[in-house]
Amino acid sequence: MRHPTECVVTAYPDGPYLVRGAHHVVDAEGNEIEVTRPVVALCRCGLSGQKPWCDSTHKLIRFRDPVRHRRRESD
Repeated sequence: MRHPTECVVTAYPDGPYLVRGAHHVVDAEGNEIEVTRPVVALCRCGLSGQKPWCDSTHKLIRFRDPVRHRRRESD
């Protein structure tokens, strides 16, 4: 597999971090995990049963991006 030269991380609104172009990620314990897909979703709510990957738990708990919603309240 050819590794791209650029990795882009995007915070999906009230959802996971979408990572494009990574060839590996490092989890909280320092373990390197190979990425075999062009786009992966990383848990942002902290409650996924498949960390570091998103398993859509954010939908069940109605996770809200605190920064995004704080900005709305201050407008």
